[in-house]
Amino acid sequence: QLQLVESGGGLVQPGGSLRLSCLAAGFSLDYYAIGWFRQAPGKEREGVSSISSRDGSTNYADSVKGRFTISRDDAKKTAYLQMNSLEPEDTAIYYCAICKLCIATMNLGEYDFWGQGTQVTVSS
Repeated sequence: QLQLVESGGGLVQPGGSLRLSCLAAGFSLDYYAIGWFRQAPGKEREGVSSISSRDGSTNYADSVKGRFTISRDDAKKTAYLQMNSLEPEDTAIYYCAICKLCIATMNLGEYDFWGQGTQVTVSS
């Protein structure tokens, strides 16, 4: 059974860090762009970051530039989102998703397979 499994979420104080992981269970990530998205209560799902399937190029939302870093380890079938200097506004459910042979897009409509999400709460 093919699955994307997110982990690494939790409760952290403002200014803290978390590293989210996205494991591809049952398939290879080799030809997929990977995106991280988030959805806060009462808000629409939005793109956070993405990494291409081809050259490792990356893309970030303006709100997370300089604080978040996306990476991938195809040998481990895992993508990561390192989140530093977290702010209460980063509180949301974070999802990873894949898009076959895509560039580093943050267009939700281009992603065709999603994980179940992991909760990130930034609060003192």
